[in-house]
Amino acid sequence: MENRQKSQGKERPRTGTSPETLAQAILDNLYYIRGCPPELATKNDWYMALAHTVRDRLLDKWVQTLKHLKEDIKVVSYLSAEFLLGPQLGNHLINLGIWEQIKEGVSRNGLKLEDLLGQEGEPGLGNGGLGRLAACYLDSLATLDVPAIGYGIRYEFGIFDQEIRDGWQVEVSDKWLEMGNPWEICKPEIAYRVGWKGRTEIYLDTNGQEQRRWLPDRMVKGVAHDYPVSGYRNRITGLLRLWKAEAVKSFDFADFNVGDYYGAVEEKVVSETVTKVLYPNDEPAVGKMLRLAQQHFFVSCSLQDMIHIHLLRGKDLDSFHESFAVQLNDTHPAIAVAELMRLLVDEHYLPWEQAWEITRHTMAYTNHTLLPEALETWPQAFFAEHLPRHLEIIYEINQRFLDEVRLKFPRNEEKVRRLSLIDETGGKSVRMANLASVGSHAINGVAALHTELLKQTVLKDFYDLWPEKFLNVTNGVTPRRFLALSNPGLSGLITDKIGPGWVKNLEQLRRLEEFAEDPEFHRDWLRVKLANKQALAADIRERTGVVVNPESLFDIQVKRIHEYKRQHLNVLHIITLFNRLKSHQEQNITPRTFIFGGKAAPGYLMAKLIIKLINSVAEVMNSDPDLKDRLKVVFSPNFNVKNGQLIYPAADLSEQISTAGKEASGTGNMKFAMNGALTIGTLDGANVEIREEVGPENFFLFGLTAEEAQNLRRGGYNPQRYYHEDDELREALDLINSGFFSHGDRDLFKPLVDSLLYHDDYLLLADYRSYVDRQDEVGYIFRDEKRWTRMSILNAARMGKFSSDRAIREYCEKVWGVRPL
Repeated sequence: MENRQKSQGKERPRTGTSPETLAQAILDNLYYIRGCPPELATKNDWYMALAHTVRDRLLDKWVQTLKHLKEDIKVVSYLSAEFLLGPQLGNHLINLGIWEQIKEGVSRNGLKLEDLLGQEGEPGLGNGGLGRLAACYLDSLATLDVPAIGYGIRYEFGIFDQEIRDGWQVEVSDKWLEMGNPWEICKPEIAYRVGWKGRTEIYLDTNGQEQRRWLPDRMVKGVAHDYPVSGYRNRITGLLRLWKAEAVKSFDFADFNVGDYYGAVEEKVVSETVTKVLYPNDEPAVGKMLRLAQQHFFVSCSLQDMIHIHLLRGKDLDSFHESFAVQLNDTHPAIAVAELMRLLVDEHYLPWEQAWEITRHTMAYTNHTLLPEALETWPQAFFAEHLPRHLEIIYEINQRFLDEVRLKFPRNEEKVRRLSLIDETGGKSVRMANLASVGSHAINGVAALHTELLKQTVLKDFYDLWPEKFLNVTNGVTPRRFLALSNPGLSGLITDKIGPGWVKNLEQLRRLEEFAEDPEFHRDWLRVKLANKQALAADIRERTGVVVNPESLFDIQVKRIHEYKRQHLNVLHIITLFNRLKSHQEQNITPRTFIFGGKAAPGYLMAKLIIKLINSVAEVMNSDPDLKDRLKVVFSPNFNVKNGQLIYPAADLSEQISTAGKEASGTGNMKFAMNGALTIGTLDGANVEIREEVGPENFFLFGLTAEEAQNLRRGGYNPQRYYHEDDELREALDLINSGFFSHGDRDLFKPLVDSLLYHDDYLLLADYRSYVDRQDEVGYIFRDEKRWTRMSILNAARMGKFSSDRAIREYCEKVWGVRPL
């Protein structure tokens, strides 16, 4: 690269990295990409010019990396319906190592880098942890020089933007492409056709053998849009390939000429709907149809692309599994099992047995949920109408598979029924998790506890059949984005003490332990934390109008709003503190700022009611003069990666309080702890391993274990017993029920309170007392600055295991059989 950068001792304008070259490159891109003189340039013009300048430096390595796709190497194909990337500019500057040079180059043009970073929007191509994990893994794959392609969907409208009006969540369209996207490169020559609906027929091939083929009613074209994925100070740039749906024929002159103007463009409108929006509301039938269409569309395009690359290498398809390791990120891409079989058998005429061996050696499946209702299923009739050939293939897979099951478990039809790819109860449906399990050579959970519970619960029958398929790969997060980029103050402090190697080898953070008792290091650590809290306080004031005290304990819970994540347990504790202060106004409690953030699914009414409750409690408490700023409650709207980069570094306490046995892993817990927050949590998901790493004495554990929770339910859980036996719990619930937080409306929160008193599926009342008592300990220890700071340092120092780099190394070794370039 160095030789390419210089010509006769002078840097090349598209690859040079000196401030002088970069300043000129920004101006050049302003002129020649944006078509704009500096005098008329908007902030977005300057941002786009800067982004193209950085992209040029990425593409130099990217082009070299793409050449490797034609070589005889095994490539990881990561199939995910979500990639929650976050803003790209800052991340690329960190990874390329040109932050200071760019800052100077921007300054020479009379601008500030932080202003242009703030201009960048966020691609809303994911809903939460699943999509953010996929993005972290792409970062690590590139950093570790592993040849990989991420495959997904280029949604025109991403996950909705969240506004809060009168305390309620309101969904607003996420127009992330509105101002342009400098990072994508459209590749119209890389396009594949995908069928939909229609029928199948039997025909005779050239050898006189009966074959089946699919005759779709409609075809959609998938066009590749490529994104460079930078790795940290490495040799390659990774590839994210997202598919946009287009019409095969976008304009019909015949219809236009006879005056049917809508008919002339109907195919274009209908086809482009497939990638119009992330996760359409799938309650109505049309929403279900669109969601299935999205999954089939991106999986088919991706597999056709892999086959194309494989054949370009001059290889036969019988070695396809030696060219690609396909990872299914949850059940959304599970249709890949049937689609690869269709492509191999119907389109490339491989015998069934050979195609099945190739498919099973190619696919691996990551499960992300322990909630049976979250394991995706599709009505059989729905499948038959929209993907008739795939349903035939699934039935053939199922018949052969169940024959195998009956041989291993004779006269056990109940096990056969549970393992079947078709659920025969009620209206027949296709079980996508079962399809993924049967069609994959490896099945992994995403935390040690999660994997063990998979074996014991939702996938127990598959574990009994194929124990050798199961393994654990605990999730991880990238330290480049969530420490180096998000927390420059702490990153600089760490690098000053132990050098920069930790960014690529997070285990080196262990060396911080030797400074855990150092008074000077304590002062520096607290200085950085306070600066981060001041920055978040300023953002909260600007976005919500609420003034918070940066010296208070920042107690933060930001994640998707769901009953099992138990944001309302947090609220019950807040109300308990409120009741204590109102009864004993002189009580000495640790001042706290409670910060919430997260989106509720548009159709999830109880989650939306929880958001309303949080905002209603905030409205009352933030205006109560008796509290004297000892309690503040904030709901930070529109939580996303960009906002998270401000929130994670500012947290003192991380709330990871899901019901034990319900969270697969969680990754927010890792991001908080990596930035020095202490965790209060249950033994759920990756909390178990975080506590093991940081030490039980540095983790605030409360609540039932997964086994205790299960036993409590089996024994006949009665939430009202806890309500009647605990005065503070009863007072908190009664205050909500009284209308105190709803301007006298006693009905507003009644559904929420009744769900706790008469059902309490997630055991809030059972865990309430343990949680409140542990929170009292949190407040007590926070006042001991030396002790708290030591615990904070040790939390960050012991987070090396939770780098996504470690997770990717495990996948490469245990699942994919892929080596770095």
